Amino acid sequence: MDSLIAKGDAIQLLNKKRKRTESGKRTTKLNSSSDRTAASVAQKTSLPKSIRPTSPPPGHVSKHTHIKDLKLRTQLTRQASHAARAKELLRDAELLLTNDAGTIQVENDMERTWRVRQDEIAAGAGQEAAKGRQEWKLDGGPYRSRYTRNGRHLAIVGKTGHVATFDWQTGTIHAELQLQETCRDITFLQDQSFFAVAQKKYVFIYDRDGVEIHRLKAHIEPTRLEFLPYHWLLATIGNAGYLKYQDTSTGYLVAEHRTKLGACHAMTQNRHNAVIHLGHQNGVVSLWTPNLPHPAVQLLAHLGPVVSLSIDPSTGGRYMASSGADGTVKIWDCRNWKGAIREWMTRGGSAELEWSAKSALAVATGGSVNVYTKPSIQSFFAPKVPPPLYLTHPIPHRPLTSVRFCPFQDILTIGHNAGLSSILVPGSGEPNFDSTEADPFENKRTRQEREVKGLLDKIQPDMIALDPDFIGSLAPPPKLTTAVDDKHDIPFARLPRLERLRIQGKADETEIDTSVERVEDANEHEDVNTKSAKVLTQEQQKKKMRGRGKSLKRYLRKQRKNVIDPTAVAIRAKLEKQRTERRTAKAIEKGEIMRRNPSALDRFRHP
Repeated sequence: MDSLIAKGDAIQLLNKKRKRTESGKRTTKLNSSSDRTAASVAQKTSLPKSIRPTSPPPGHVSKHTHIKDLKLRTQLTRQASHAARAKELLRDAELLLTNDAGTIQVENDMERTWRVRQDEIAAGAGQEAAKGRQEWKLDGGPYRSRYTRNGRHLAIVGKTGHVATFDWQTGTIHAELQLQETCRDITFLQDQSFFAVAQKKYVFIYDRDGVEIHRLKAHIEPTRLEFLPYHWLLATIGNAGYLKYQDTSTGYLVAEHRTKLGACHAMTQNRHNAVIHLGHQNGVVSLWTPNLPHPAVQLLAHLGPVVSLSIDPSTGGRYMASSGADGTVKIWDCRNWKGAIREWMTRGGSAELEWSAKSALAVATGGSVNVYTKPSIQSFFAPKVPPPLYLTHPIPHRPLTSVRFCPFQDILTIGHNAGLSSILVPGSGEPNFDSTEADPFENKRTRQEREVKGLLDKIQPDMIALDPDFIGSLAPPPKLTTAVDDKHDIPFARLPRLERLRIQGKADETEIDTSVERVEDANEHEDVNTKSAKVLTQEQQKKKMRGRGKSLKRYLRKQRKNVIDPTAVAIRAKLEKQRTERRTAKAIEKGEIMRRNPSALDRFRHP
């Protein structure tokens, strides 16, 4: 074997080079460039992309060439390359569940998945998965439910005041209350240790044992609740039509928006960008953020009141489903809002909607629950016919008031008049969970550490926007200049209208010149006889006298400030100079003043 290796000349001694140091001692430096074994291995191997120091960045990374500072430009380009490279590596890391595995598969084209009953699904599933098929018969309905982020704990609330929170897997009840008043909605806060209830008059916050902690008097007659976990904000909407954001970490009311559209009974959040979607009684759907006093997006979705809204979490908040009292269900693309990409009618009137983590849409209407899957509900289809049905389950207890998918489980919980029903929907849950975000098997210490980290990493409400990728990016260079002259700069919004039109390139120079001449003639009282000879109509007289009352003059006089602004002085001097030149030119044309030829002695004249 040694002879073969020697014959192949694969292993040789490294070249030795002697180098003399400052102290005069000789050191030996090994030259690895002549090592054929290392060179042969390097040609056939390479470092992983994640630790490769000089991996080429993706081609769509912006270069930030408009930035003059070379150091800042290099830093921003490096950050953009790192972010783009991380996205590609994350896409490559998704090795599990690349196909639509876990759904119901039929043997031939004649069979249908919606014909499979729940008892058959429970018999075919495992013993642990079959525990999700449960029936809770309760008095005091109709009921609404809400899961925690890890899908381990469930909170239910009845319209007559029955409230309960429990671990549905072990059957351990945390708290059970009889509030003896109307309750409309319930939600967990950062975890199962606190939950909020929308009661008849105010929003109340309770701890895990059912002890009342806070009464939020600012939230009057609430109808729907939503909690933003990364911002620690409790968003509420009520019969008064006010959307309010309450910071649960500090206790302050962050924002309060008047929607001006009356009572609202449909509310959901986009988990991708934390934007609140509201459905109003006039069929309008509006999108709100804490930092805008007006809706970011407003569209007419239905001809009647909006009953339910839901956002698809698997696509990054790209698709929204809405249902109205007119019996229609519509799928919207949140990127353009040009129209519904899919629309169909339901038999039982208004419907309750909910998207799962794997893009399964549950529609509860009438006395049944229908489940639709992608890609049929996410692709454009002009005819108003229902998409192919994936699963259906009849429920005789009307009305059906809520539908909730359990995170990381193939379970759908339906709230109705007689309690709650949980059915199995194969392939609807996300099988992989990130323990740093939501861990179904966390203990007390893990929950405490996650709560502390969540407070330290809390995002400010000002960062909520339709496009969350704007954080860390650079503002584009302005297209409009704000310089009026070479000495002074004025913001574009404070420029006169003629200057703004001239900068934008929309001003008509001939019209501007004639208007300036008219104003100057009027101010200098020139050609009074010709102006008085003009006969004005009654409508022109009204327009001419508009805004010349004493009250307006008094208001403008109060607004004047006794401050000498160098910019205003420079502009007045410039206008006065132009006015003098124009007046001189008119006098020369009339022959009143003789045109003076320039002389060499003009340079010694006093300006």
